[in-house]
Amino acid sequence: MNQQTIDYYNLNARDFADSTFEADMSKCRDRFLNYLQPGQKILDAGCGSGRDTAAFLEAGYETEAFDASEALCRIASEKTGIRVKQLCFEDLSGQEIYDDIWACASLLHVAAADLPDVLGRIYRLLKEGGIFYASFKKGEGERTKGDRYFHDLTEEKCRTLAQNAGFTVKEVFITEDVRQGRSCEKWVNIIAKKNQR
Repeated sequence: MNQQTIDYYNLNARDFADSTFEADMSKCRDRFLNYLQPGQKILDAGCGSGRDTAAFLEAGYETEAFDASEALCRIASEKTGIRVKQLCFEDLSGQEIYDDIWACASLLHVAAADLPDVLGRIYRLLKEGGIFYASFKKGEGERTKGDRYFHDLTEEKCRTLAQNAGFTVKEVFITEDVRQGRSCEKWVNIIAKKNQR
């Protein structure tokens, strides 16, 4: 994740958190949670405001979270009551730690050249049979908007990247942006599973 994008979130953390914390992501969360067992350990990867971390905790799931932005980590920690770590996707390490991983609107800031490696790191972090969710803006290619880098994906490209990382794809589906005035923007969502040996 490039420093310019991280700087953007540090400078605009409060406004970003205010505009996203109340966004209704319950439909995507419910589709993800349908694959989970009660009380499993979830990693909210790139948690932003902490909105989904808070929802998972309230639903009874053991939840850890991280974000690349130090300012958003502070806000998310305040909102969730847990310590949110400052971490970049490219620095993820470890094997079979989490039952499930949720990466909502966060991996889209990982450079296209780095995404296969990052997906491999996520795959290794998951326990066997673990469920992975991610979402990307629908489109093709890399772009910079304002001070933020984005890597947009089609459904086919998203599916291929997940499969190449070793996942079995369970669902790929399109949703509208739930933020006010943004319904014309489309998102590619994927739910995938780590294969059991």
